[in-house]
Amino acid sequence: MSKLEIKHPDKAVNTGAYSSGILAGDLLFVSGQGPLDLVTGEVQHGTIEEETLLTLSHIQKIVEAAGGTIDDIVKCTVHLEDIREFDRYDAAYGSFFTGIRPARTTVQSVLSDGIKIEIDAIARITPKQA
Repeated sequence: MSKLEIKHPDKAVNTGAYSSGILAGDLLFVSGQGPLDLVTGEVQHGTIEEETLLTLSHIQKIVEAAGGTIDDIVKCTVHLEDIREFDRYDAAYGSFFTGIRPARTTVQSVLSDGIKIEIDAIARITPKQA
């Protein structure tokens, strides 16, 4: 099976030795995203709600670059710096997905650069009919 690299359309800096997304068949694997300004590479510190929504917006842009929508996301894995912020994160996350929400795992993790959240995702991208 071939694989295709999917890039974040706004990413102008190198943030590590990984691809933002890999499309393999109809599955898109989105690498862990965090609350970064992808033009400067700077962390955008904020509340857990702000960091959650910014991180999800990065995932959305990668999915859209592959030809999908947020409704195509089937699984997310979420790393929280502080599990005590779960309820606030969950409310922000829930406001982002309005249809059938993806399956999800949420764990507490040690995260770098003082970020509060990192999320990776899997989406099923169906080819558009011409």
